[in-house]
Amino acid sequence: MPDATTLPPAPHLPPKASQDVPTEPTLASAAAGDLYEVLGVDGDDPLARRLQAAGVWPGAAIELLTRAPFGDPLLFRLHGYRLALRRSEALRVRVRRVEERP
Repeated sequence: MPDATTLPPAPHLPPKASQDVPTEPTLASAAAGDLYEVLGVDGDDPLARRLQAAGVWPGAAIELLTRAPFGDPLLFRLHGYRLALRRSEALRVRVRRVEERP
């Protein structure tokens, strides 16, 4: 039986991020009440196109209103309406915080 040092990493663990590559926050890590600016949507698939059609495009202002009790879904306000996203969808949206709640 191989010892623990020769076993490959567990498949459910994400790969470690490179120290040289900064990671941008996503909507999934947003704090309720803070205002964010959308930097972009990752991917070019139907989900990315649906998010862009819903108004989630670079430069859009978006605010997290609340999270469901177990953290999924999340409720946002943008362009004067409310948008509910699954956490997995919110992970695709890169943002920058522009205003913290008092």
